Amino acid sequence: MEKDKLIEQAEERYPFITGVTYGGNEYVGIVVNHDNTILTFYDLNKMPTMEIKKAFLELGELWWWESNRQLPIDIFLNHEMKIFLPYLSTFVMKDIEVLFGPMTSLQNLIRKRIKRRGVQLVRKTD
Repeated sequence: MEKDKLIEQAEERYPFITGVTYGGNEYVGIVVNHDNTILTFYDLNKMPTMEIKKAFLELGELWWWESNRQLPIDIFLNHEMKIFLPYLSTFVMKDIEVLFGPMTSLQNLIRKRIKRRGVQLVRKTD
């Protein structure tokens, strides 16, 4: 019961954080991108110091509140996120269970941009 409350508080304070289970282990961080086969993820647990974690969470907040949340964080904040490359993890999507949080995907962005419009020409007779 305490764990659910902790997750609820984390979701309120850090709505951009995602929790996943993979291979019996739980991971917490920010999803960069996912598709049908893989999930790329900045793993908060891999970050060695509190200063790095704090900087990461501040960039996460910046991305969450100042972007449209469709673009992955490392595209929106390209230069700022380069120092976090060692903390990227890649998982096989079929073995992932999403516990909480958002899942960004470039596939959704591409899919939403393609819209078909029908044009109907009507001849006006006098």
